[in-house]
Amino acid sequence: MEFLDARRLTGPSLLFDGPAAIIDVACKADEGDHLAQAWRGQVERMHKTLGWDLPDFSRKNLAGGVSLAFTAAIDALYAASEINEWAWAECDAEFSGAAAPDFDAAVAALQASIAEEANAELLAMQSEAAARSVTFLWDDDEASLGLGRSSRTWPVRELPAPESIDWDSFSDVAIGLVTGTNGKTTTVRLATHILCGGDLNVGLSSTDWIAVNDRIIDRGDWSGPGGARAVLRENDVDVAILESARGGLLRRGLGVEHADVALITNIAEDHLGDFGSQSLEELLDIKWIVSRTVRERGRLILNADDGLLVEKSAGFAGDIVWFSLRNDNAIVGTHSNNGGLAFVLDGDELIKIEGNIRELICHDREIPIAMGGAARHNVANALAAAALTWCLGSSLSDIRFGLTTMSQDENPGRCNIYDVGGTKVLLDFAHNPHAMHALFDMAEALPAKRRALCFGQAGDRPDDLIRELARDGWSIGLDHVIVSELAAYHRGREPGEVYALIREELLRLGALPQQIEHHAEETESLAAALAWAEPGDLIIMLALDGAAPIQEQLKALGA
Repeated sequence: MEFLDARRLTGPSLLFDGPAAIIDVACKADEGDHLAQAWRGQVERMHKTLGWDLPDFSRKNLAGGVSLAFTAAIDALYAASEINEWAWAECDAEFSGAAAPDFDAAVAALQASIAEEANAELLAMQSEAAARSVTFLWDDDEASLGLGRSSRTWPVRELPAPESIDWDSFSDVAIGLVTGTNGKTTTVRLATHILCGGDLNVGLSSTDWIAVNDRIIDRGDWSGPGGARAVLRENDVDVAILESARGGLLRRGLGVEHADVALITNIAEDHLGDFGSQSLEELLDIKWIVSRTVRERGRLILNADDGLLVEKSAGFAGDIVWFSLRNDNAIVGTHSNNGGLAFVLDGDELIKIEGNIRELICHDREIPIAMGGAARHNVANALAAAALTWCLGSSLSDIRFGLTTMSQDENPGRCNIYDVGGTKVLLDFAHNPHAMHALFDMAEALPAKRRALCFGQAGDRPDDLIRELARDGWSIGLDHVIVSELAAYHRGREPGEVYALIREELLRLGALPQQIEHHAEETESLAAALAWAEPGDLIIMLALDGAAPIQEQLKALGA
C-alpha cells in the first residue's frame, strides 16, 4: 500500500454532498478492504478522544486503490485532514511494520490545530443561513451570503452576529454549470455571449479567466470552486456560467450545492492514468457530480451522441434536456415523443424540439466559429450553449443573435483561422484524442493545396496513444509534420523521446524523412511551417503550451 494524498473536500464530491476530509491510497482490492476497516477504527478512536461526535464515512473503490473520507465541520477540515494522515500512519504501522506515531503527541498536536482553526462565528452564520434558506459560501479567507447583486462578503475572522444581519436582503442568481471533456470553454463563452446580448450581466469562471461581461477580474485557470465563489460574490452579476473541470471536481468538489442548469458536453479520454480518473467510467463519475446540483430542481443537459452519458442517464430521476448532431438520434426521438426538450442539428439547421413543436434557431453556416459548418464540434457546442441559455431564460431570438455574432476573436485558442500572406493557419488547443479527431476532421474539410501539422505531446501519454495521434494526423493527407519538443511537458520522459515515437510512426506510415521536422518550442515550429508554406497551403497548429504566444506571433506577421 502507498499513501498518495490527504486533503479537504469543500463541496459536493465523489464521496459526499458536503465538506469532508479524504485520503487516497494506492493498494490492491483486498488490501483496500482491510485498510478501510482499520482506518475507520482509528478515525473513530481519535474522534472519541477529542470529544467529537462520530462522523459519516464513505469509501470509493478506484482502479489501483481506494479513497476514504469522513465528514467534518467547515472550521475543522484542516484538523480532519491531519486525523487522516495520523490514521494512515497507524494503519501503515499495523500492516507494514512502520514506526507507529506517538498517540499522546498526535492528540496534543491535533488539539492545538483544532483550537487555531475553530471559528464559532462561521458555524453560526452557516447554521442560520441554512435555517433561512440563504445561500452561504465560504473559503479560507472569506464567507458570503446571497449571490450576485445581493451578495455580501466578510473576512472569516470578522463575521457579524447572525441577529445583526438583514436576512431578507439576500437572494440568488441563476447558475449554469458546464463540465465535460471537450468543448467546455467554447460553450461557456458562447453562453456568456448569448446572455450578454439579452442585457444581462454575466459572471463567468473558466480555464482562462474569471470575468463579468467584458471585465476580466483575473486571468488563469479558474475552473475550480474558487473561481465559482469569486464570480458569485460579484455584486453586478445577474446570472453565472461556471466551468467545472476535472481537477477541481476531483480534488475539492463543486463550489456550489445547487444550480439551475448543469451541462455535460461529452466524456472522452483525457488525463486518464491519474488516480481517480484511470478509466472513462471513473472520469464519467467525476463529471457526473454536477448532476446532483439539479437533482431535485433544475435541468440536466446531456449529449445524446455520447454513449456513456446516455447509459448513465438511466439512473437520473430529474429533468433531462438532450442535444445531438443527429436528427435521427433514437434517444432524442423517444424523449421528444414524450414531450421532452431537445436541441438538434437537422441537415444544416439547428432546431429546438419540444414535444411535436420544432423551431428553427439558425443554420450552421451562420455561426462564425462553426466555419461554414465544417467545425462540427463547434456546431455541437452551439447546440449545447443554446440548450443551456434557453433553460436559463433566453429567448430564441437572443440565442440566434448570440450564436451568429460571436467571432473567432471572442473564442481565442479554439478553432481560430488566420491568413498570413495567403497561407491559412488553423490554431487550436486540442490536446486529447477526442478533440484532435474533431480538429482533424475539420482540417480535412478545409480546401488547401498542401497541409502541414505542428504539434507536440505530453510525455505522460502512453506510447500507443502518441502513435495513434500521429496516425490520425497523417490520415488527413499531410505533406509536412513539425513536432515541438516542449520540455515543460516531458513528464518523466527523456528529451526527444516523444518526438522519436512520432517520427517512427510517421515513417512507418510512408512519410519521408524530409517531411518531418523537430523544434524546441511551438513558436519555432510555426515559424518553420510558415517558411515551408506557400499561398493556398494550410498549417494546423496545436498550441499545447498555450495559444497566446502563437497569436502574438501571428499578429506580428499581420495575420
